[in-house]
Amino acid sequence: MDAPQVKAALRRLSIEVPSWAYGNSGTRFKVFGQAGVPRDPFEKLADAAEVHRYTGAAATVSLHIPWDKVDSYAELAAHAENLGVAIGVINSNTFQDDDYMLGSVCHPQAAVRRKAVDHLLECVDIMDATGSSDLKLWFADGLNYPGQDDLRARQDRLAEALDEVYARLGADQRMILEYKFFEPAFYATDVPDWGTAYAHTLRLGDKAKVVVDTGHHAPGTNIEFIVAFLLREGKLGAFDFNSRFYADDDLIAGAADPFQLFRIMHEVARGGGLDAGVNFMLDQCHNIEPKIPGQIRSVMNVQEATAKALLVDTDALGKAQADGDVLGANAVLMDAYNTDVRPLLAELREEQGLAPDPMRAFNASGYAEKIAAERVGGAQAGWGA
Repeated sequence: MDAPQVKAALRRLSIEVPSWAYGNSGTRFKVFGQAGVPRDPFEKLADAAEVHRYTGAAATVSLHIPWDKVDSYAELAAHAENLGVAIGVINSNTFQDDDYMLGSVCHPQAAVRRKAVDHLLECVDIMDATGSSDLKLWFADGLNYPGQDDLRARQDRLAEALDEVYARLGADQRMILEYKFFEPAFYATDVPDWGTAYAHTLRLGDKAKVVVDTGHHAPGTNIEFIVAFLLREGKLGAFDFNSRFYADDDLIAGAADPFQLFRIMHEVARGGGLDAGVNFMLDQCHNIEPKIPGQIRSVMNVQEATAKALLVDTDALGKAQADGDVLGANAVLMDAYNTDVRPLLAELREEQGLAPDPMRAFNASGYAEKIAAERVGGAQAGWGA
């Protein structure tokens, strides 16, 4: 692609932000509070709107239920629209109630499974009320010890729950199933890898897709291969961006391995993922960095990686591959990766009526100081709220 084509593709790139990124978060050791943190979902949406205001690429916001529970979801959706954004994916939560200690939809007791499935059906009701098209499912279900439960029976219970929720979906709604190879379970996880998620969604039908999360893999996993395979099969429904050094660290996208982010976006572009209805979201919590700038920087990093991926000379790459020119093919990718695309993105933003440097523009806006002064009193949002 030439520069105008790259800009046109980037204008279509939408990166969803998560409501929980604006609340307080931390590790199992400490949650660090910050001034100006939202106290309810309405204030979370206001902060998310600032990210879109300065990047022009973050027009939707994921909700997490019950963290973002409100009396009127229609009112919340209208509030989002007034701010210039919209409600995106509805994320379920079947991992924080005491009843879920031994699992949720895979729990050995039918009553607990019923409670979990009822929550998932409630999330579909919320989709109806907000206009959301995607329900994201991540299950913390698993085992800590061999023999604790029947591995095969748990897969049967999972399939039964997914069947019921899938049947509830509307014609234009999807179920997207996430996987994670460990944590919080240590011996066995019920949806540990892309193969398990793929098998369940393949059985369900076209309205079921797989979510790939950058931080949910063993070290050394070739994530771009998974992306390429799922795109080829029409089963990549969503991609959750974050970055990690060790486990699911939830750092800003591209922080640990920007080259990996480029490789992933190359496969996304190569496989038509930019125009295939894939939901791109920042699944991150900001523990020590300020919340809104953390999201702005992440959006910028994804934009830069995507721009570089779009600059790959596909003709030269195909010729080198066909000729068996190993180093030549690699050089084509490296030429694109080493291109400084920041001037191109600055031009694009100016053409869109945006500031060329979103971080600088936000820092100069006074918004952070404004919310710190205004949001005094009440309970700040955070994990579990």
